Amino acid sequence: MGEWFLVLAGGAVGAPTRYLIGLAARTRLPSSFHWGTFLANMAAALLLGFLVEAGTEGALGTAGQALLSTGFCGALSTWSTFSKEVLALTDARRVAGAGGYLLVTVALGLGLSFAGGALAQAIW
Repeated sequence: MGEWFLVLAGGAVGAPTRYLIGLAARTRLPSSFHWGTFLANMAAALLLGFLVEAGTEGALGTAGQALLSTGFCGALSTWSTFSKEVLALTDARRVAGAGGYLLVTVALGLGLSFAGGALAQAIW
């Protein structure tokens, strides 16, 4: 099976997962904060950190990387929506909120990526 098909299959699951996270966030966490995008990106960061380290440890082959890292995590995370939301906050003159959203997303996302990698190291 070609890698392109695995990327497609992973993306076909990752994109609806992101949508469902956003839908659940809107119904359970009603606020002006972009919880859906934030939670999807944080989940993708944690999982991708785990998968990259698992791949480094030899626990995930090329097919697994294509399916899970590139396909699923690539579709689960959304830099474009995050960027649009930061710009929208700035346009609405909510500059402090935009800056906070930007800083927390980047810092926590990196931290979760490292945590996912550390978890994979502990397992393998």
